[in-house]
Amino acid sequence: MPPYGSPLRLFRRKPRNYARTELPDLSRRAAVVYQVVVTRGYAQPDGSTVFGDIGLSRLTDAGLAWRVLDEEVGELRADQLEGADAVLVLGHERVTAESIPPSGRLRHVARFGAGFDAVDTEACARQGVLVTNAPDAVRRPVADSVIALLYALSHQLVVKDRLVREGRWAERGAWRGPGLTGATVGIVGLGGIGLETARRVRAQGLRVLGYNRSDRSREAAEAGVEQATLDEVLAGSDYVVVAVAANPGTRHLIGERELALMRPTARLINVSRGVVVDEQALIARLSDGRLAGAGLDVFTEEPLKPDSPLTALDNVVLAPHSLCWTDRYTDAVSASVMASLIAVSRGEQPPETVNAPLDPDPTEKDRT
Repeated sequence: MPPYGSPLRLFRRKPRNYARTELPDLSRRAAVVYQVVVTRGYAQPDGSTVFGDIGLSRLTDAGLAWRVLDEEVGELRADQLEGADAVLVLGHERVTAESIPPSGRLRHVARFGAGFDAVDTEACARQGVLVTNAPDAVRRPVADSVIALLYALSHQLVVKDRLVREGRWAERGAWRGPGLTGATVGIVGLGGIGLETARRVRAQGLRVLGYNRSDRSREAAEAGVEQATLDEVLAGSDYVVVAVAANPGTRHLIGERELALMRPTARLINVSRGVVVDEQALIARLSDGRLAGAGLDVFTEEPLKPDSPLTALDNVVLAPHSLCWTDRYTDAVSASVMASLIAVSRGEQPPETVNAPLDPDPTEKDRT
């Protein structure tokens, strides 16, 4: 039996407005210390990370123990997580059904960031493992990244920087940007990041078109977004921002057909995931002038290979999936993630939960 009884009975399926649940405070059990493991990819053994100080001391102060895994892997293994109550996934390590130890002790997967496409949330739910992310902390930094890419593309910033560094000052007249005045910005995906981006774009006095697979008419209206079909957004925008969540239903959501709908003078910005856009189709259109430009913070394969055709294109702005990384981003995401880890250790269900662990006992009357 798991050290705290079956973790599957600690959480019940409930609406998204998760009411506070009175559950046993597991972090205070003297017999067993609540253990958090941190993935190795972005962290050093001492807890320092590529993000800076993520506040692991807060776990220690709350009575939890933590350690960084010894090995960097693409997919977490069950033997690595044996004896752990929670795992903090810093990077893009995959968590699958095979990652969950058979002991049943693991009960929480915490993602450092908003995306959880690398986590099999359904498999976790079946095993009673809660999955959380930090969406609120990510929204503003990513929306700011979109604005940065908008200005970089509309004013040919990267090329003009290169002209100065390479002594090509005389060529500046050939690189006049289109600017943003009078432009229409289309946003594909009106979730938290998409709506936050819309508010910032509207503050620039620009028209915003938006598409979402589910009805977001009320939220869109509040943000000043004209909701339209995907085809209408693509065909009617000077700049298209892709901000959908990555899942099987959004893979190559922007493919050859969709790119063909965009104006030759338009520019694409992707801050979602690389797989949402057909990268080869995008490269082809950028290379032959059928699309004016792109700003990309994400790629199909990461890190992007140095010999990728994208690196040779002057009409593309590239960032290593970190444009939103600022000091405030780290502080905000760290605070959210540590709060979730501590809450779950105390038997509480955080509002940032993205799945609903199931109770395996069909005789339980309150099972839904």
